[in-house]
Amino acid sequence: MLPIQLNPALISKYNINGPRYTSYPTALALDTGFNQALINSAISQAATNLSLYLHIPFCHKLCYYCGCNKIVTRHQHKADSYLDALAQEMALYQPLLQNKSINQLHLGGGTPTFLTEAQLSRLMALLQQHFIIADDAEISIEIDPRSCSDNKLTHLRTLGFNRVSFGVQDLDDKVQIAINRVQDTDLIRHQVALSRELGFSSINLDLIYGLPYQQPASFAETVDEVIRLNPDRISLFSYAHLPERFAAQRKIADSSLPDAPLKLELMQLAINRFVAAGYQFIGMDHFARLDDALAKAQRAGKLQRNFQGYTTAGQDALIGLGVSSISQVNGVLWQNSKDLPEYYQAINAGRLAVARGFALNSDDKLRAELISQLICHFELDITAFCRKWPLESFWQYFAEALAQLQPFIEDGLLLVNDGQIKVTAAGRLWVRSICACFDAYLTKGQQRYSKVV
Repeated sequence: MLPIQLNPALISKYNINGPRYTSYPTALALDTGFNQALINSAISQAATNLSLYLHIPFCHKLCYYCGCNKIVTRHQHKADSYLDALAQEMALYQPLLQNKSINQLHLGGGTPTFLTEAQLSRLMALLQQHFIIADDAEISIEIDPRSCSDNKLTHLRTLGFNRVSFGVQDLDDKVQIAINRVQDTDLIRHQVALSRELGFSSINLDLIYGLPYQQPASFAETVDEVIRLNPDRISLFSYAHLPERFAAQRKIADSSLPDAPLKLELMQLAINRFVAAGYQFIGMDHFARLDDALAKAQRAGKLQRNFQGYTTAGQDALIGLGVSSISQVNGVLWQNSKDLPEYYQAINAGRLAVARGFALNSDDKLRAELISQLICHFELDITAFCRKWPLESFWQYFAEALAQLQPFIEDGLLLVNDGQIKVTAAGRLWVRSICACFDAYLTKGQQRYSKVV
């Protein structure tokens, strides 16, 4: 991919509030009137292989930038109560999944490494008890370096974890203090090196651009250090400043944040340096070494996207466990309660803690595939797409979208004809805005999304 040159004139024009499209429709479409009977039928008709996501909400410290569902506590015993509930939730799903195999397992949060070694052992034992975990399953975990000792990292490998993702965010001291996440660079270097020694097959590092006090020179130092660490994957997330939704973000002064042009300069800097270092720009916020599974899947046209982001395991085959977790199986989406007491109340009553859900109709499904193709591969074969669904006239069906796409076409961000839609290299930065043209739900609650870059 050629180096990205950002046209400042496009910032105000296309940097709209819009979804990240980890699903279509997005989670905002989920409804409290959802019929939970749809879950049974969706899972029974699902593919043999599924992914499993577990949300661990606890954190020892509050990171001011974070918009995740989390509970900040020093009381370790709270995790024991949570594992009790997870065990009950697993037992509720077990009959539905007894003929399914889990080929991807991911622990997110919150801070999964909040759990002690004993609690991690218990959790993995519960998973093995209730589900069929494939021998070659990808088992991954998000790690806060501050809460992961050498012993814990070694223990994770012993338990079967083979992929790790370290939350780096930024290595500059001033930025770390402003977001209340101070962590020593030597600690990160040590944990990455130890992960390699222990035989983890994939190492990911998370960065965030748009944080308070970030400047090109200091952020370049962070980017260069990450390149020296040579992870298999890099996530480069855009900081979404939504203090009206996330109380902790009110501790970050608006005046400390980079403005839109500077924020996009930070993104451009990172993208160009990572690509120059040999990483494949997967799209939006991910980079991977050329021999990584994500990069190979994208080149083969098989990359997909689900609530965990880019994936090789299918976008419609994910079960979520724990508070706030979202599932997506066979055209049905459902989410657990975001409130921990409500989650406990439902589980203790012997029922799933599902708070909202949604079943896709035929229009939703074809739009979901179209958006997934564009956001994963930056192009769509219109002829093949019409054969699959089928559509007699693609552009007649999407006449409203075509009108919205005209500015992107005129600005050289998109190439469109009767047989193909292709996002240009310059247009990749605005792929979320392009996808939004095909979103039939976007006007509902658009202000609740962050800027697309």
